[in-house]
Amino acid sequence: MTESRAGRPLVPAYLATDGETRPSRPTLERLSVLTGLTSYGDPPLPGAPDAPATAGASAQLTVAQRSVLEVLDGGSLTVVETAALLELPVSAVRVLAAQLIDLALVSTRPPIPYAVQPDQELLERVADGLRALKL
Repeated sequence: MTESRAGRPLVPAYLATDGETRPSRPTLERLSVLTGLTSYGDPPLPGAPDAPATAGASAQLTVAQRSVLEVLDGGSLTVVETAALLELPVSAVRVLAAQLIDLALVSTRPPIPYAVQPDQELLERVADGLRALKL
């Protein structure tokens, strides 16, 4: 995107999403992990149940959707990481990601929950046991 002197994009972010302001999947969170199903530009996998839809859809992608696929490139990133790499607002990337999920070009999984703190007493017993083995 062309940038102004203040460092802000000259084009509003909602234009990257074709005017859509809400993702079609409300469960898509900031820390949801996006995974590109194939490397960008690869033909659809043979025998895939939605291969014809994927092939036709990839020809009609917007520039912003193609940018998301290029950033993922067959790998995985969170929505926030993708937004940072594309220099787009997280809300715009959520909409773009939901569009790509609907086209079966990207898959998603919920964020990994924070681990529960282990019991301090258990940690002390494990440490004591390790010390006893060392002697």
